[in-house]
Amino acid sequence: MSEMANTDPEGIDGVRMTWNLWPRTKVEASKCVIPLAACISPIRHHPDIPTLPYVPLRCKTCSAILNAFATVDFTAKIWICPFCFQRNHFPPHYTMISATNLPAELYPQYTTVQYTLPNPNLNPNNPIHPDAAHPPSSPSPVFVFVLDTCMIEEEFGFVKSALKRAIGLLPDNALVGFVTFGTQAHVHELGFSDMSKVYVFKGNKEISKDQIIEQLGLGVPGRRLPAGYQQQKVMQNGVPDLGVTRFLLPASDCEYTLNSLLDELQTDQWPVSPGTRALRCTGVALSVAAGLLGACMPGTGARIIALVGGPCTEGPGTIVSKDLSDPVRSHKDLDKDAAPYFKKAVKFYDSLAKQLVNQGHVLDLFASALDQVGVAEMKVAVERTGGLVVLSESFGHSVFKDSFKRVFEDGEQALGLCFNGALEINCSKDIKIQGVIGPCSSLEKKGPNVSDTVIGEGNTTTWKICGLDKSTCLTVFFDLSSSERSNTPGTANAQLYIQFLTSCQNPEGHTLLRVTTITRRWIDSAVSTEELVQGFDQETAAVVMARLASLKMEIEEGFDATRWLDRNLIRVCSKFGEYRKDDPSSFTLNPCFSLFPQFMFNLRRSQFVQVFNNSPDETAYFRTLLNRENITNAAVMIQPSLISYSFNSLPQPALLDVASIAADRILLLDSYFSVVVFHGMTIAQWRNMGYQNQPEHQAFAQLLQAPQDDAAMIIRDRFPVPRLVVCDQHGSQARFLLAKLNPSATYNNAPEMAAGSDVIFTDDVSLQVFFEHLQRLAVQS
Repeated sequence: MSEMANTDPEGIDGVRMTWNLWPRTKVEASKCVIPLAACISPIRHHPDIPTLPYVPLRCKTCSAILNAFATVDFTAKIWICPFCFQRNHFPPHYTMISATNLPAELYPQYTTVQYTLPNPNLNPNNPIHPDAAHPPSSPSPVFVFVLDTCMIEEEFGFVKSALKRAIGLLPDNALVGFVTFGTQAHVHELGFSDMSKVYVFKGNKEISKDQIIEQLGLGVPGRRLPAGYQQQKVMQNGVPDLGVTRFLLPASDCEYTLNSLLDELQTDQWPVSPGTRALRCTGVALSVAAGLLGACMPGTGARIIALVGGPCTEGPGTIVSKDLSDPVRSHKDLDKDAAPYFKKAVKFYDSLAKQLVNQGHVLDLFASALDQVGVAEMKVAVERTGGLVVLSESFGHSVFKDSFKRVFEDGEQALGLCFNGALEINCSKDIKIQGVIGPCSSLEKKGPNVSDTVIGEGNTTTWKICGLDKSTCLTVFFDLSSSERSNTPGTANAQLYIQFLTSCQNPEGHTLLRVTTITRRWIDSAVSTEELVQGFDQETAAVVMARLASLKMEIEEGFDATRWLDRNLIRVCSKFGEYRKDDPSSFTLNPCFSLFPQFMFNLRRSQFVQVFNNSPDETAYFRTLLNRENITNAAVMIQPSLISYSFNSLPQPALLDVASIAADRILLLDSYFSVVVFHGMTIAQWRNMGYQNQPEHQAFAQLLQAPQDDAAMIIRDRFPVPRLVVCDQHGSQARFLLAKLNPSATYNNAPEMAAGSDVIFTDDVSLQVFFEHLQRLAVQS
């Protein structure tokens, strides 16, 4: 195994579980308080995963794939499936198999393998290509840019230059389409290079997929092309496809046309009377883009990349009226049901999500505006299709510019975008799947392993993931079947097995299938909880609880997340802590649980639970990222990391506490969405006097530079690119740090604190007080 495995908690499988040893019965599982869940990063890169150039073998009963846990009879050439115990014969090309000559999928260290599958055709519903003599080339990725033109000139300039740069970075074979919108939606015909030709759609009423196809003239296959088109045969299910040669062109063919088009493109010319908002038909534009892709590219990897600079005020998906005196809905409006457009807009985006999932296409959203643009309503379509979302204040801000560039970059910085994926889960017969939280959509495929209880996208054993990348992470919730008899301890039944099958189309157009098979041990937790405790992963548990709390806040009316988290934490401490009844001072927690209360303390103060001071758009944005990022990243969102730099020591982790602030220190805070470099008072004064420029103060210059270099490292590897805040103690931007620190020093106890440290003006309880309350409640009889 490589060095990576030693430092990498996810290992070769990319799977982390809340519990790594499982209780045997439903009753015992419910006593664990923290649900049985697995967080899987389905296509994360790992150097030890072998890629196999042949088709995998499936079990004839449960269709699980041959894996390292199968029992093999080499003489009879039979393998026994660990999931359903079915005996399967090896096909003829496995005749050479023996204990010393194993195929890669049976090596014990290869619990994850990847297969390169033959490309059936662009259409997944058509396994045999009609024209077998000329199989189609690998499908190219498709990008349809949907650009908002209701902006001020400056912003429009920023977004146009970002678009030009992106088109230059696309692979030559990638197909590109272009839609702009303001009061109306315009589809630009890129294949007609002689002059600019545009199809206009009214922005004020809903439009069906059939109407879009008819208006764009895509309904008649094989119609003769008028003069002036670049003649190019694109086969779509064996038929030359008109739409592909008119609206979707290879980047290399249309880069010049698109750049000239962007140069000439103006902001929306429709007059906006004083006191009103611009008419912006975001919903119609996205419907048109989805309809265009549905007609030309069903079942092929494609992304709609929406660049939105303000709220939709016209047609389907409207979130606010045209009247500027009506504010965009707030959390209070949503709670009181006083947001007149909200439910209708969510319903519209829900139907758009269904259409895109059906077609296998992704919606990415890049929103830049000082006010809200409707991320809260559009979240359903972005999340169900596995799309990316980036929220920034301006198209000129590095958060937008650098993130947007990263989507199209190659090499080390590439996001590893894959298209048109699916996830299938097989598990041992006593395990039921409740559902998945994350960027996917249920395909409603029933099976014996489907639980009656649904969490997130449930009622299925297969999910569609239209878009996924290296850091995509899904949380799967499990339940146990209630029958205690089937779980009787025995040697054959001591292990449970779960298999994750992820298929997707990579950027080169090849279809990959990644198979991860994991095993865990059943234990009898009714006898003793000691073993169970050893298998607890507190970081994963914190992230799973955060995702579950966020989901409940969205779907349950009047749900109080803080109380729910507190109650669950008290139950965990009562069950797994050691104490004498009614004696708080005797309370201790096993090291496997010692960080969990601190995670919960920071979670209940985080932007996922506290919506005060955040708009519904920001909350939707934060939660979308919480649900899709890997455990390490999600843990930083919940509990930021703090590093301290000073003259007399190397950089070292500091407590996330106001006591860590000192006049002669620099602090680096990473809270995922922002990275803060905070200079203590003395350091800031010396810097302002320019000591770092004097040769005798080299050490000071290095001290100033070190956190900047570390911040740049964090920013380089992260998507979306975080906001960098450089501030000084007592400066206005210092709030970015203070908001995340434990308020152990407030205006109530300021005199007791050391000189040079800071005071936080808050009535929030500190971690110490929180922990005292927790101990008292956990030991109550």
